[in-house]
Amino acid sequence: MAEAYIEEIAIVAHEANRAWCMVHGDHSQQSWYEAPDWQKDSVINGVKFHLANPNASQSASHDNWLKQKQDEGWTYGEVKDPEKKTHPCMVPYDQLPVIQQKKDALFMAIVHALK
Repeated sequence: MAEAYIEEIAIVAHEANRAWCMVHGDHSQQSWYEAPDWQKDSVINGVKFHLANPNASQSASHDNWLKQKQDEGWTYGEVKDPEKKTHPCMVPYDQLPVIQQKKDALFMAIVHALK
């Protein structure tokens, strides 16, 4: 699949997740075109993961995200802080709030719908 199309899927997934967050009171997400490169890279990584692993579970998707973040030096923190590299979702999938689990499901559904 062409990199440009992978990015198009990533844009849709990012914007859907951004809308999901806003509905649930999190207005910290920027639009794709304003988002920092590290965030775009994370979304593209998630898209590529699901394209390469079409039968992966939501927990496997989260594990992939978690590994990427750990490799980049992120750790658990009660507040998402890109400068400190802390994030409240740096926990095992089964410890995520249901809202976050559903956000993972939304991401996965979008990737599979657009592939």
